[in-house]
Amino acid sequence: MNDTPDAECLSWRSLHQLEVVVSPPSLYLIPVRDAVSNKQITISAQNAYYKESGAFTGEISSSQTKEAGIPYVILGHSERRTIFHEINEVVALKTRAALDAGLKVILCIGETLVQREGEDWSNIVIAYEPVWAIGTGKVATTAQAQDTHVDVRAYLSTAVSTTVDSETRVIYGGSVNAGNAKDLAAQQGIDGFLVGGVSLKPEFVDIINARK
Repeated sequence: MNDTPDAECLSWRSLHQLEVVVSPPSLYLIPVRDAVSNKQITISAQNAYYKESGAFTGEISSSQTKEAGIPYVILGHSERRTIFHEINEVVALKTRAALDAGLKVILCIGETLVQREGEDWSNIVIAYEPVWAIGTGKVATTAQAQDTHVDVRAYLSTAVSTTVDSETRVIYGGSVNAGNAKDLAAQQGIDGFLVGGVSLKPEFVDIINARK
């Protein structure tokens, strides 16, 4: 449970394809959805369970999220992995369930790529989250971020296909702010950002416009 919209995502393939994804806590998903009028801004859930139905008190399924008109879900977030001990296999099950329900997935990874079963890569955005750089004020250097993104793309190219490599967005999350966004955005392998607390500050607009 987050008391702030902790995981906003913004990504781009070009200056004309900017997409801002806002991810509020589940209680506020529908009110925020109804309040957004800008077509470039869409809404994401912060999590979803891998079972479609059943006695799982407190969980929200991907099908319920889809029925509520929420197009995205964030899965494998570092807090889900470290606090709730979600392992790769659980994230894989959640990813499969989300894709089957028709959701788009922002799939968060740590230092290695999540071993995910499934073939529907067209609806997945991969977010690289170095745990040491989340909420610490530290940020990976452009070289560190770029190196990891290159590794992710190399994996996609060899383990899946070159087409998936070229079409999948790989975004960076780790203490992104207005001061470092332009430098990071200039890296060819970084397609956008996963932004935390800074998304609640005016400088979030500067991050959105980092590639202009």
